[in-house]
Amino acid sequence: MSEMTRWIDLQGAVNVRDLGGLPTRDGAVTLRGRIFRSDNLQGLTPHDIDRLVGELKLRHVVDLRSTAEVVLEGPGPLTRVPEVRHHHLTLFAEGGRHTDVEADTAPGGIDADKVLPWVDRTLDDELRVTGIYFGYLRDRPTAVVEALRAMALDDGAALVHCAAGKDRTGVLSALALEVAGVTREAIVADYVATGERLELILARLRASETYRGDLDSRPADDHRPRAGYIEQFLQVLDERYGGPMGWLAHHGWTDADTAALRARLRD
Repeated sequence: MSEMTRWIDLQGAVNVRDLGGLPTRDGAVTLRGRIFRSDNLQGLTPHDIDRLVGELKLRHVVDLRSTAEVVLEGPGPLTRVPEVRHHHLTLFAEGGRHTDVEADTAPGGIDADKVLPWVDRTLDDELRVTGIYFGYLRDRPTAVVEALRAMALDDGAALVHCAAGKDRTGVLSALALEVAGVTREAIVADYVATGERLELILARLRASETYRGDLDSRPADDHRPRAGYIEQFLQVLDERYGGPMGWLAHHGWTDADTAALRARLRD
């Protein structure tokens, strides 16, 4: 990672970047080397692990994948590294067919095409994607709050990831940056930056039976993160809760939590 980029180039993951280096509303810049965001970590090489754990001092991994994904894909090589603590906090609702509960009891019967649920695809794209994002907050508010708290732990760097590092990770990253006081323009820019690596991300996911069916059922461009998606999501939080901080407070987030996360990303 150079001073000119927030991207962290690894051999076994393609959408890894630092949440540092972003401007805040009061004229500061978020600190580098504290919180990272990523796509699936299944393919990390020994060299990647040495870089993350040794050089970048990674100590906490926040895994937003469903239990079904973890069962089908495996927990990942970082789970075998004693210095790293894992926080598995799915953002999908539990209970019912093809969901996390069934993954625990019948991994052989999971329908891989169903591990990434989507709402009605006939809806306008912004409404559809915003609906998915609000589904995370509606169905798993405790997981959202606990994920942010794990990202704020101060005994080493933290990394938050899902499969593509785009939607679930995008929402958590946007909320973390909001807590840190990052400008909305920079939050949106960080969200859409995943588009720079979209072809590489899709190629990785298509190599897995877990994700191939969902990806191939839609045109590749449907997966591109667009500014309007996260802007609409944040706007609705503004209108309904007075902003992301209002939603968090409504679900148990405290001033101490804010101070802890801000301390990770601010001087």
